[in-house]
Amino acid sequence: MCAIAGMIGLPCAQETKEKMLWTMHRRGPDENGTYQNQQTTLLHARLAVIDIAGGKQPMAFSFGEETYVIVYNGELYNTRELRQALCELGHRFEGHSDTEVVLHAYAQWSESCLQRFNGIFAFAVWEEKGKRLFIARDRMGVKPFFYKRHQGGLLFASEIKTILAYPTVRAELDEEGAAEILLLGPGRTPGCGVFRGIEELKPGFCGYYVNQKLQLHRYWKLCDREHREDFEETAQTVRSLVLDAIKRQMVSDVPIGAFLSGGLDSSLICAVCTDAMQGKRLPTFSVDYVDNERYFVPSKFQPNSDGHYIDIMQKRLNSDHRWCVLSPQDLLDALEDSVRARDLPGMADVDISLLAFCRKIKESVTVALSGECADEIFGGYPWYRDAEIRDREGFPWSQNIRQRQGMLAPGLRRLDGQEYVYQRYKKTCDESDILPGTDPAEARMKQMVNLNQQWFMQTLLDRKDRMSMYSGLEVRVPFCDHRIAEYLYGVPWAFKDYQGKEKGLLRYAMTGILPQEVLWRKKSPYPKTFDPLYNRAVSERLEALLAEKDAPLFQLVDPAAARQLLTAEYAWPWYGQLMKVPQTICYLLQIDAWLRQYSVDLLW
Repeated sequence: MCAIAGMIGLPCAQETKEKMLWTMHRRGPDENGTYQNQQTTLLHARLAVIDIAGGKQPMAFSFGEETYVIVYNGELYNTRELRQALCELGHRFEGHSDTEVVLHAYAQWSESCLQRFNGIFAFAVWEEKGKRLFIARDRMGVKPFFYKRHQGGLLFASEIKTILAYPTVRAELDEEGAAEILLLGPGRTPGCGVFRGIEELKPGFCGYYVNQKLQLHRYWKLCDREHREDFEETAQTVRSLVLDAIKRQMVSDVPIGAFLSGGLDSSLICAVCTDAMQGKRLPTFSVDYVDNERYFVPSKFQPNSDGHYIDIMQKRLNSDHRWCVLSPQDLLDALEDSVRARDLPGMADVDISLLAFCRKIKESVTVALSGECADEIFGGYPWYRDAEIRDREGFPWSQNIRQRQGMLAPGLRRLDGQEYVYQRYKKTCDESDILPGTDPAEARMKQMVNLNQQWFMQTLLDRKDRMSMYSGLEVRVPFCDHRIAEYLYGVPWAFKDYQGKEKGLLRYAMTGILPQEVLWRKKSPYPKTFDPLYNRAVSERLEALLAEKDAPLFQLVDPAAARQLLTAEYAWPWYGQLMKVPQTICYLLQIDAWLRQYSVDLLW
């Protein structure tokens, strides 16, 4: 994976290039490159994974009467098939990188090449003669692409920090940005970059920038279809798709490993990788916290800890296993780094621990596979089967608009939190593709899939991409293969909910690959710390902010509402399953750190 950036119709001095490339270094620590032609500049920072000698960027290719120049961040998992198809059309390749295949594919098929890609990507292609820029992002939104229309030109980059490095761009937050942070955060509206004027290319979108105009359109979405396979046939299709996705994503010219939580998704990935490695030991990695067994408190969302199941899998696979054990101080020390990695406040100590975890993994491997996205696609979250939450209008992972509204500082209280959130929720539901005549209960489950995929899954993909790439670690997510998402969208909920178990269809389809105890283990989310020392430490930091004159946080947050967190308990987490009061406090600390680090100007 890499970092990309570009300036079209804008000047770019040497100092500006160096400053922007510096912000890209963590995503691409191995080398960087520049293309400059009149008022067009493309930048690339590379993490070398495939074709280390021959995959340098920006990469140019002349075809017909046009010369195409690409900057690309991603990984194609059907490179070999595409290269073969292109060779049959007369193309010749200098190396074996997927970048070269993407470039040739665009030259041959224009934007229709996207329909042929199986992978995760965000890229831009400059057409020298036509003076036209093509941009595209993968279907599921695994790889990021931000942009800003600026002073008659266009800026784009993998991360917001790179756009903010352009000398005439300011870090500004208006009321809508504040609403994103306090009413939706750490989620955000699809396409919204939170900072004023900064947008994100939505998953499954592409477009052209020419003559100072940017025209975007969707090239992919989940579409409903009649499902004609019976349950056994469906299970066989699921098994084939999942196994193929995992095996395809093992391609690498550098060492690979895998996250291992002892849950269904990561354990499946580790088992399939181990089998494919034919006797070689797979490096596996787990995270835990000091004294976590002592302090762990079972809950509806997290019924048991992971250690026992990790031990079962490690012994079963004979993997080369490493633990990353974090203390409360480790989390506090990485709080500000996690904000810099994400460019925004994030999922509190879940972000922070993942950042520290990825640093540890990077010491051993450059590529790791992870189990994100199975829950959204197969219906794994508790809110898929909790009728009270499922049937209530609103985002199921954020049932606390009243609490969030109460957090707003006096200068923001004119925001109507209920309406702001509801309109975004309703828009997603209304856009869900559902066949006419579908049973209302089945239609609601398809809405739930779209809500989860377009909102909650994007938050988790943001987290995984930024926290991993901040350490130069490439993380792949096999369950995000668009073929799996397309197929599962049409599968009846009764199949997915086999035996009333979350991801029951996936469990049944994978029979024989995992020990029964792991295969049917109740879902448990990414682990968090229960250490009272952590709770005390974040509370003390909040108390210090409350005592501080003119702390930036309180331009967004009512100090009295923040103070209530020191003694309050709330029925619902702030976000998702794990962001309870200590994590909400940490989120406020992240907001304050973000406002300071980015010198954010508030526009109200």
